[in-house]
Amino acid sequence: MGEHILVIDEGTTSTRAVVFTAAGRIAAEAAQPLKQSFPRPGWVEHDAEQIWTDTKACIEAVTTSIGVANIHCIGITNQRETVVFWDRRSGRPLAPAIVWQDRRTAALCAELKKAGHEPKIQARTGLLLDPYFTGTKISWALDNWPEVRAAANAGSLCVGTVDTYLRYRLSAGDIFETDATNASRTLLMDLTKASWSPELCSLLGVPEDLLPSIGHCAGLLGEARLGDMMVPITGAAGDQHAAAVGQGCLVAGEVKATYGTGAFLIANAGSQPAISKHKLLSTLAWKLRDQTVYALEGSIFVAGSAVQWLRDSLGLIESAAETESLARSMPDCDGVVFVPAFAGLGAPYWEPEARGVISGLTGGVKKAHIVRACLEAMANQTADVLDAMAADGIDPSILKIDGGMVRNDWLCQDLADTLNIEVERPEIIETTALGAAMLAGVGSGLFASLEDAVANMRHVERRFAPQASQATRDERRASWKKAVAQVKAGL
Repeated sequence: MGEHILVIDEGTTSTRAVVFTAAGRIAAEAAQPLKQSFPRPGWVEHDAEQIWTDTKACIEAVTTSIGVANIHCIGITNQRETVVFWDRRSGRPLAPAIVWQDRRTAALCAELKKAGHEPKIQARTGLLLDPYFTGTKISWALDNWPEVRAAANAGSLCVGTVDTYLRYRLSAGDIFETDATNASRTLLMDLTKASWSPELCSLLGVPEDLLPSIGHCAGLLGEARLGDMMVPITGAAGDQHAAAVGQGCLVAGEVKATYGTGAFLIANAGSQPAISKHKLLSTLAWKLRDQTVYALEGSIFVAGSAVQWLRDSLGLIESAAETESLARSMPDCDGVVFVPAFAGLGAPYWEPEARGVISGLTGGVKKAHIVRACLEAMANQTADVLDAMAADGIDPSILKIDGGMVRNDWLCQDLADTLNIEVERPEIIETTALGAAMLAGVGSGLFASLEDAVANMRHVERRFAPQASQATRDERRASWKKAVAQVKAGL
């Protein structure tokens, strides 16, 4: 076998296969767009069979280029809270996949909060009650989709996050397992034990026998058939956890921010769970056989999807790349503030019923002002999360950034200016896939440790130092907080 690492990166808007060398260089890659469906307001779904078909196509494309014999091992990373329902015998989906952005369980979450269950759930799982997480989605499907309920009654239903589904199909049904990071996002896992909580499964009406076993993020996690060869799967983690590994956040207090469809900040919290007092999430960063690392996370539901909305729904731009020149063309937003709460407000507000606003509109506002305000929203939302992290005792001097949006130099500089800290961008900005490759490399023995993997595979491309005055920062933050207050007042 060679020393190349194949990573399957199944995201919210695309499915990718990336082949890395042991030096952290991309040797081959392929991608397919993933269609989202919106059958009702607040509902977001995927076709899980398309996910599988596209995964196979991407794997075939890169292995045809590289050769299966040169693949040493496989890593998997995925959109986390999205849940798939499939038949235990055939592996075929029984219903649409309910995407992490979906809000259909808002009423159920509100009922559970009203009944006083949130403190117990947070203490056990590190999470808050929100439609974002997987558990209430499973409960809803069992109550509302006859095909899912019938399969559960017949003992033929498998339920899992996208990583579990892909491992099941790659192994032709031999592996029904998730990793601890994905399990930690379900509202069903005891965070300290890394096992399903019978009490929480009962509370949400989710039979434990429908769920996969919970495993580690690195090691021999199963095998996948690629052509005539069986290739070991040796790394698995949810996308944001993999990105934290890919960014080398191996020391407590280090923070990364990924700007993709949404934006997600993860702070390494060390070897013990850190329960936030400021509405951040406590989660597993990664779990190896000899090491468990915890994290604090701030989840921002809308980032790149706001730019996509400007392009596809409003027609203000033809491509995301245009946003940089448009933002530079204006000295400021002329009073326009964009709060892109299309799927509610995430951390640190957790208002699932919130909806987006663009405030400060006058007859003199041009599309460049709106585009710039959209980009400024990324830094404003990030500042909200970093303020909460600071209140919880984590105050980084540098922010490691990644994701498709950070190709935009203006955005990177705006982050540094608004946050008043240095911002660091790596050579490979898709660090979700890179982190999965690092975990797979450790799990296969290619690297002795995560530190060894980071030293070999991560490379810094550029750093952005803050340049704005404190007065400018203060004015900007005041305008943003006023606009958020307007959103909350409308609930």
